[in-house]
Amino acid sequence: MGYRYAVIGSGRQGTAAAYDFAKFGDADDIVLADVDLAQAKRSAARVNQLVGRGVAHPVRADVTKAEAMRKTIKDVDVLLSGVPYFLNLGLAKLAMKAGVSIVDFGGNTDIVRKQLALDPEARKAGAGLVPDCGMGPGLNITMGVYAMELLEVPEHVYIYDGGLPQNPKPPWNYELTFNVEGLTNEYDGDATFLRDGQIARVPLFSEFELVDVPPLGQLEAVVTPGGLSTAPWSFLGKLKTLQNKTLRYPGHWTQMRAFQDLGLFGLDPVQVDGRKVIPRHVFHALFEPKVTPTQTRDVCVERVRALGTKDRHTEEAVVELVDYYDPATGFTSMERLTGWHAAIAAEMLARGTISPGTHSVELGIPAKPFVDEARKRGLNIRERVGGG
Repeated sequence: MGYRYAVIGSGRQGTAAAYDFAKFGDADDIVLADVDLAQAKRSAARVNQLVGRGVAHPVRADVTKAEAMRKTIKDVDVLLSGVPYFLNLGLAKLAMKAGVSIVDFGGNTDIVRKQLALDPEARKAGAGLVPDCGMGPGLNITMGVYAMELLEVPEHVYIYDGGLPQNPKPPWNYELTFNVEGLTNEYDGDATFLRDGQIARVPLFSEFELVDVPPLGQLEAVVTPGGLSTAPWSFLGKLKTLQNKTLRYPGHWTQMRAFQDLGLFGLDPVQVDGRKVIPRHVFHALFEPKVTPTQTRDVCVERVRALGTKDRHTEEAVVELVDYYDPATGFTSMERLTGWHAAIAAEMLARGTISPGTHSVELGIPAKPFVDEARKRGLNIRERVGGG
């Protein structure tokens, strides 16, 4: 007997997750819900066509309507939230009341903390909750934990990740493969790392470095916030260093820093011709059309370096993934890595691999079983351990 899944928000990453449920998650039924019924129908038709059976069913559902949502997730084993991050807490509470396990794509650490605080309700309901799944936060953290497990005593963990176009075109050399709100959310505020074993606030767009990523060449890495979610606090007292930097083609960070200096990522209204406008909304309106491709051919990079000891020797563990758009399914790499990380977590909840209660990505998702599942899907996660 298989499982019944629901995807609330059947956009790009939600569709990729639904495909994974159908292909690898022992799904008997998948509810694909969206406020836009036409979108839900397109998503369900695509999943059914790819897997060759009518397993996905479209439903119109508004996540802000509690009664309608209760009907949508009735008798569901696990639901995946693909809605904007600020709606995840309400949906998590509703899922706990219904006794339904839930994962989401996250995006805001403060909200994740509030979700993790629902642990008593989750355990009482016999339901599990894993927020902040996706490419980053999510896969980057799971790969970081896996690299740590390759050592006996990990001390320093350095994570790099980024989603990029395969064929960058000037002047932007960047393509948007997810919601622009998510991009500017990543380009606002300071990051939280572990430095010298202590929680440290590190400024946005700081600590520039060049990173060689074969076969893409030299990429630029800087600090951006939110990529580690709650992991710095989870590993406080266990690691000396934990940090995450975002990778882009050369020149991107100079452009973004200029926009930030202009105040274009701000959320406080400013007066323009007698009207109040929000700078970030102006940036969205101007930037999104410039970097939204008609055909996406992307590549995503995850790289982790963990330093520590093994067999009483100083060692370095490196775990890497370079993943590309898949022409066979039409899924972008961003869709695959984001959707499949959340889907694998959801399937672990369905199968009981992850127990009831609330779990952070770094403590709740077993890293080695996850990597095994990812490799079954053709994700070429490479690893090596050698002298540090």
